[in-house]
Amino acid sequence: MDLEAVRTFLAVLDEGRFRKAADELGITQQAVSKRVAALEKELGVRLLTRTARGPEVTIDGQAFLPHARALLQAEARALASVRPGSRALRVDVIGRRLAPAALLRGFHGAHPEIELDVVTLFDADAAVAALRSGTIDASFRAVTMPGRQLPEGIEALPVLDEPLELLTGPAHALASARSVTPARLAGHRIWVPGIVSGTEWAAYYADLRAAFGLTIEVTGPDFGTEPLLDTVADSPELATLVGTGTRLVWPDSHDLRRIPVHDPTPVYPHSLIWSADNPHPALVALRDHLATTASGLSGTDIWTPSWARPRERQAP
Repeated sequence: MDLEAVRTFLAVLDEGRFRKAADELGITQQAVSKRVAALEKELGVRLLTRTARGPEVTIDGQAFLPHARALLQAEARALASVRPGSRALRVDVIGRRLAPAALLRGFHGAHPEIELDVVTLFDADAAVAALRSGTIDASFRAVTMPGRQLPEGIEALPVLDEPLELLTGPAHALASARSVTPARLAGHRIWVPGIVSGTEWAAYYADLRAAFGLTIEVTGPDFGTEPLLDTVADSPELATLVGTGTRLVWPDSHDLRRIPVHDPTPVYPHSLIWSADNPHPALVALRDHLATTASGLSGTDIWTPSWARPRERQAP
Protein backbone atom coordinates (compact mmCIF):
# COMPACT_ATOMS: atom_id res chain seq x y z
CA MET A 1 0.00 0.00 0.00
CA ASP A 2 1.24 3.48 -0.85
CA LEU A 3 1.92 5.04 2.54
CA GLU A 4 2.15 8.52 1.04
CA ALA A 5 -1.44 8.12 -0.15
CA VAL A 6 -2.44 6.96 3.34
CA ARG A 7 -0.62 9.95 4.83
CA THR A 8 -2.45 12.26 2.44
CA PHE A 9 -5.87 10.78 3.32
CA LEU A 10 -5.18 11.42 7.01
CA ALA A 11 -3.90 14.94 6.31
CA VAL A 12 -7.16 15.80 4.54
CA LEU A 13 -9.16 14.61 7.53
CA ASP A 14 -6.92 16.32 10.08
CA GLU A 15 -6.76 19.64 8.21
CA GLY A 16 -10.40 19.60 7.05
CA ARG A 17 -9.62 20.90 3.55
CA PHE A 18 -7.78 19.59 0.50
CA ARG A 19 -5.98 22.92 0.18
CA LYS A 20 -4.78 22.94 3.79
CA ALA A 21 -3.65 19.31 3.44
CA ALA A 22 -1.68 20.32 0.33
CA ASP A 23 0.03 23.13 2.27
CA GLU A 24 0.84 20.78 5.17
CA LEU A 25 2.35 18.16 2.85
CA GLY A 26 4.11 20.65 0.61
CA ILE A 27 2.40 19.44 -2.58
CA THR A 28 -0.30 20.82 -4.89
CA GLN A 29 -4.01 20.46 -4.21
CA GLN A 30 -4.28 18.45 -7.44
CA ALA A 31 -1.66 16.02 -6.14
CA VAL A 32 -3.67 15.57 -2.94
CA SER A 33 -6.80 14.72 -4.93
CA LYS A 34 -4.86 12.25 -7.11
CA ARG A 35 -3.34 10.46 -4.12
CA VAL A 36 -6.70 10.07 -2.38
CA ALA A 37 -8.30 8.87 -5.63
CA ALA A 38 -5.50 6.32 -6.13
CA LEU A 39 -5.95 5.01 -2.59
CA GLU A 40 -9.70 4.69 -3.09
CA LYS A 41 -9.10 2.81 -6.34
CA GLU A 42 -6.68 0.44 -4.61
CA LEU A 43 -9.16 -0.24 -1.79
CA GLY A 44 -12.19 -0.37 -4.07
CA VAL A 45 -14.24 1.96 -1.86
CA ARG A 46 -14.96 5.66 -1.47
CA LEU A 47 -13.19 7.12 1.56
CA LEU A 48 -14.19 10.78 1.31
CA THR A 49 -17.07 12.78 -0.12
CA ARG A 50 -16.80 16.46 -1.00
CA THR A 51 -19.35 18.82 0.56
CA ALA A 52 -19.68 22.59 0.83
CA ARG A 53 -18.31 22.32 4.35
CA GLY A 54 -15.30 20.35 3.15
CA PRO A 55 -14.48 16.66 2.78
CA GLU A 56 -16.36 14.20 4.97
CA VAL A 57 -15.32 10.65 5.74
CA THR A 58 -17.59 7.86 4.48
CA ILE A 59 -18.57 4.76 6.44
CA ASP A 60 -15.80 2.85 4.65
CA GLY A 61 -13.41 5.70 5.42
CA GLN A 62 -14.32 5.47 9.11
CA ALA A 63 -13.62 1.74 9.05
CA PHE A 64 -10.25 2.34 7.37
CA LEU A 65 -9.24 5.29 9.57
CA PRO A 66 -7.77 3.44 12.62
CA HIS A 67 -5.86 1.09 10.32
CA ALA A 68 -4.48 4.06 8.36
CA ARG A 69 -3.12 5.60 11.55
CA ALA A 70 -1.69 2.25 12.63
CA LEU A 71 0.10 1.93 9.29
CA LEU A 72 1.89 5.26 9.77
CA GLN A 73 2.74 4.38 13.36
CA ALA A 74 4.26 1.10 12.16
CA GLU A 75 6.23 3.03 9.55
CA ALA A 76 7.59 5.37 12.23
CA ARG A 77 8.63 2.43 14.43
CA ALA A 78 10.31 0.71 11.48
CA LEU A 79 12.30 3.85 10.62
CA ALA A 80 13.27 4.40 14.26
CA SER A 81 14.60 0.84 14.52
CA VAL A 82 17.32 1.56 11.96
CA ARG A 83 17.80 5.33 12.17
CA PRO A 84 21.17 6.24 13.74
CA GLY A 85 20.62 7.62 17.20
CA SER A 86 17.25 5.89 17.53
CA ARG A 87 18.23 2.24 17.25
CA ALA A 88 20.44 0.48 19.77
CA LEU A 89 24.22 0.62 19.33
CA ARG A 90 25.26 -2.90 18.35
CA VAL A 91 28.65 -3.95 19.73
CA ASP A 92 30.58 -7.22 19.49
CA VAL A 93 32.41 -8.12 22.72
CA ILE A 94 34.00 -11.47 21.65
CA GLY A 95 32.81 -13.17 24.84
CA ARG A 96 30.44 -12.06 27.58
CA ARG A 97 32.84 -13.11 30.38
CA LEU A 98 35.87 -11.41 28.88
CA ALA A 99 37.36 -7.98 29.56
CA PRO A 100 35.70 -6.17 26.60
CA ALA A 101 32.29 -6.98 28.07
CA ALA A 102 33.39 -5.28 31.29
CA LEU A 103 34.52 -2.24 29.29
CA LEU A 104 31.11 -2.06 27.66
CA ARG A 105 29.39 -2.41 31.03
CA GLY A 106 31.45 0.55 32.22
CA PHE A 107 30.24 2.57 29.25
CA HIS A 108 26.64 1.60 29.99
CA GLY A 109 27.09 2.70 33.61
CA ALA A 110 28.34 6.09 32.42
CA HIS A 111 25.66 6.42 29.71
CA PRO A 112 22.57 4.46 30.83
CA GLU A 113 20.45 6.46 28.38
CA ILE A 114 22.17 4.79 25.40
CA GLU A 115 20.56 1.51 24.39
CA LEU A 116 23.00 -1.30 23.64
CA ASP A 117 22.66 -4.52 21.67
CA VAL A 118 25.51 -6.84 22.71
CA VAL A 119 26.59 -9.64 20.34
CA THR A 120 29.47 -12.12 20.13
CA LEU A 121 31.10 -12.87 16.80
CA PHE A 122 33.72 -15.51 16.07
CA ASP A 123 36.90 -13.71 15.04
CA ALA A 124 38.35 -10.48 13.66
CA ASP A 125 37.49 -11.40 10.07
CA ALA A 126 33.84 -11.92 11.00
CA ALA A 127 33.84 -8.66 12.95
CA VAL A 128 35.34 -6.64 10.08
CA ALA A 129 32.85 -8.16 7.63
CA ALA A 130 29.99 -7.25 9.98
CA LEU A 131 31.30 -3.69 10.35
CA ARG A 132 31.55 -3.24 6.59
CA SER A 133 28.04 -4.61 6.01
CA GLY A 134 26.56 -2.52 8.82
CA THR A 135 25.48 -5.57 10.85
CA ILE A 136 27.34 -4.21 13.90
CA ASP A 137 28.57 -0.75 14.87
CA ALA A 138 31.76 -1.65 16.73
CA SER A 139 33.85 -4.57 17.94
CA PHE A 140 36.59 -5.24 20.48
CA ARG A 141 39.51 -7.06 18.82
CA ALA A 142 43.27 -7.52 18.89
CA VAL A 143 44.71 -5.74 15.84
CA THR A 144 46.56 -6.03 13.63
CA MET A 145 47.40 -9.65 12.91
CA PRO A 146 50.88 -10.41 11.57
CA GLY A 147 51.31 -9.57 7.91
CA ARG A 148 47.88 -7.96 7.67
CA GLN A 149 46.52 -4.44 7.96
CA LEU A 150 43.05 -3.23 8.81
CA PRO A 151 40.96 -2.86 5.65
CA GLU A 152 40.43 0.61 4.25
CA GLY A 153 37.66 2.41 6.08
CA ILE A 154 38.06 0.43 9.32
CA GLU A 155 39.55 2.40 12.22
CA ALA A 156 40.91 1.25 15.57
CA LEU A 157 41.46 2.69 19.04
CA PRO A 158 43.63 0.74 21.55
CA VAL A 159 41.60 0.57 24.77
CA LEU A 160 43.08 -2.09 27.07
CA ASP A 161 46.35 -3.93 27.57
CA GLU A 162 45.08 -6.86 29.64
CA PRO A 163 47.67 -8.79 31.70
CA LEU A 164 47.49 -12.58 31.64
CA GLU A 165 47.38 -14.76 34.76
CA LEU A 166 48.19 -18.43 35.26
CA LEU A 167 45.21 -20.43 36.52
CA THR A 168 46.04 -23.68 38.36
CA GLY A 169 44.46 -26.25 40.60
CA PRO A 170 45.64 -26.79 44.21
CA ALA A 171 47.86 -29.77 43.30
CA HIS A 172 49.81 -28.00 40.57
CA ALA A 173 53.53 -27.46 41.10
CA LEU A 174 53.10 -23.68 40.82
CA ALA A 175 49.92 -23.43 42.91
CA SER A 176 51.68 -21.87 45.89
CA ALA A 177 53.62 -19.29 43.86
CA ARG A 178 52.75 -15.64 44.52
CA SER A 179 53.81 -14.80 40.97
CA VAL A 180 55.65 -16.51 38.12
CA THR A 181 57.78 -15.41 35.20
CA PRO A 182 57.12 -16.57 31.63
CA ALA A 183 60.51 -18.31 31.75
CA ARG A 184 59.37 -20.32 34.76
CA LEU A 185 56.34 -21.55 32.80
CA ALA A 186 58.58 -23.26 30.25
CA GLY A 187 58.21 -27.04 30.57
CA HIS A 188 54.76 -26.81 32.18
CA ARG A 189 51.70 -27.86 30.19
CA ILE A 190 49.38 -24.92 29.52
CA TRP A 191 46.01 -25.99 28.14
CA VAL A 192 44.09 -23.40 26.09
CA PRO A 193 41.26 -25.19 24.27
CA GLY A 194 39.41 -23.26 21.60
CA ILE A 195 42.42 -21.83 19.76
CA VAL A 196 41.42 -21.81 16.09
CA SER A 197 44.03 -21.37 13.36
CA GLY A 198 43.76 -18.05 11.53
CA THR A 199 42.16 -16.13 14.39
CA GLU A 200 43.72 -13.18 16.16
CA TRP A 201 43.97 -15.07 19.46
CA ALA A 202 45.71 -17.99 17.69
CA ALA A 203 48.29 -15.51 16.36
CA TYR A 204 48.75 -14.09 19.86
CA TYR A 205 49.31 -17.46 21.54
CA ALA A 206 51.62 -18.61 18.74
CA ASP A 207 53.87 -15.59 19.34
CA LEU A 208 53.66 -16.05 23.11
CA ARG A 209 54.70 -19.68 22.79
CA ALA A 210 57.61 -18.81 20.50
CA ALA A 211 58.81 -15.89 22.63
CA PHE A 212 59.16 -17.89 25.87
CA GLY A 213 59.38 -21.52 24.76
CA LEU A 214 56.03 -22.39 26.30
CA THR A 215 54.08 -25.60 25.84
CA ILE A 216 50.57 -24.46 24.91
CA GLU A 217 48.26 -27.35 24.15
CA VAL A 218 45.03 -27.18 22.17
CA THR A 219 44.13 -30.86 22.38
CA GLY A 220 40.53 -31.98 22.74
CA PRO A 221 37.25 -30.24 21.94
CA ASP A 222 36.30 -26.93 23.53
CA PHE A 223 33.34 -27.69 25.81
CA GLY A 224 33.33 -24.25 27.39
CA THR A 225 34.57 -22.62 30.57
CA GLU A 226 33.14 -24.97 33.20
CA PRO A 227 34.74 -28.18 31.83
CA LEU A 228 38.03 -26.29 31.50
CA LEU A 229 37.90 -25.25 35.15
CA ASP A 230 36.92 -28.77 36.23
CA THR A 231 39.91 -30.26 34.41
CA VAL A 232 42.42 -27.71 35.70
CA ALA A 233 41.14 -28.09 39.26
CA ASP A 234 41.74 -31.85 39.24
CA SER A 235 45.07 -31.83 37.40
CA PRO A 236 48.55 -31.64 38.96
CA GLU A 237 50.03 -30.93 35.52
CA LEU A 238 47.63 -28.80 33.48
CA ALA A 239 47.23 -25.05 33.91
CA THR A 240 45.69 -22.42 31.69
CA LEU A 241 46.07 -18.71 31.01
CA VAL A 242 43.28 -16.16 31.58
CA GLY A 243 43.04 -12.41 31.33
CA THR A 244 42.80 -10.43 34.54
CA GLY A 245 39.47 -9.07 33.32
CA THR A 246 37.96 -12.49 32.63
CA ARG A 247 35.10 -13.22 35.01
CA LEU A 248 35.25 -16.76 36.34
CA VAL A 249 33.16 -18.50 38.98
CA TRP A 250 33.90 -21.99 40.32
CA PRO A 251 32.86 -24.19 43.27
CA ASP A 252 34.80 -23.69 46.51
CA SER A 253 35.98 -27.29 46.26
CA HIS A 254 37.97 -26.43 43.12
CA ASP A 255 40.34 -24.17 45.13
CA LEU A 256 41.72 -22.66 41.92
CA ARG A 257 44.58 -20.16 42.04
CA ARG A 258 45.00 -17.07 39.83
CA ILE A 259 48.73 -16.32 39.75
CA PRO A 260 50.12 -13.07 38.26
CA VAL A 261 52.76 -13.39 35.54
CA HIS A 262 55.60 -10.84 35.68
CA ASP A 263 59.10 -10.13 34.32
CA PRO A 264 57.74 -9.50 31.74
CA THR A 265 53.94 -9.42 31.98
CA PRO A 266 52.25 -10.80 28.86
CA VAL A 267 49.36 -8.52 27.92
CA TYR A 268 46.55 -9.08 25.44
CA PRO A 269 45.99 -5.92 23.35
CA HIS A 270 42.29 -5.05 23.02
CA SER A 271 41.22 -2.35 20.57
CA LEU A 272 37.84 -0.95 19.58
CA ILE A 273 37.33 -1.12 15.82
CA TRP A 274 34.59 0.54 13.78
CA SER A 275 33.72 1.65 10.26
CA ALA A 276 34.76 5.23 9.55
CA ASP A 277 31.52 6.01 7.73
CA ASN A 278 29.21 4.82 10.53
CA PRO A 279 27.02 7.81 11.50
CA HIS A 280 25.56 6.43 14.76
CA PRO A 281 25.99 9.25 17.34
CA ALA A 282 26.32 6.78 20.21
CA LEU A 283 29.45 5.41 18.55
CA VAL A 284 31.13 8.76 19.14
CA ALA A 285 30.14 8.60 22.81
CA LEU A 286 31.57 5.08 23.09
CA ARG A 287 34.88 6.10 21.53
CA ASP A 288 35.14 9.19 23.73
CA HIS A 289 34.43 7.15 26.85
CA LEU A 290 37.02 4.49 26.00
CA ALA A 291 39.61 7.11 25.03
CA THR A 292 39.41 8.59 28.54
CA THR A 293 39.36 5.23 30.34
CA ALA A 294 41.91 3.41 28.15
CA SER A 295 44.33 1.30 30.17
CA GLY A 296 47.66 0.88 28.44
CA LEU A 297 50.78 -0.60 29.99
CA SER A 298 54.22 0.65 29.03
CA GLY A 299 57.81 0.00 29.91
CA THR A 300 60.12 -2.97 29.69
CA ASP A 301 58.09 -5.22 32.00
CA ILE A 302 55.38 -6.03 29.47
CA TRP A 303 55.25 -8.27 26.44
CA THR A 304 52.80 -8.21 23.58
CA PRO A 305 53.28 -9.37 19.98
CA SER A 306 55.25 -7.07 17.71
CA TRP A 307 52.26 -6.88 15.35
CA ALA A 308 50.21 -5.29 18.12
CA ARG A 309 52.53 -2.30 18.17
CA PRO A 310 52.95 0.62 17.86
CA ARG A 311 50.64 1.25 20.82
CA GLU A 312 50.16 5.01 20.43
CA ARG A 313 46.65 6.05 21.34
CA GLN A 314 45.06 8.71 19.22
CA ALA A 315 41.93 10.68 19.96
CA PRO A 316 38.92 9.32 18.01
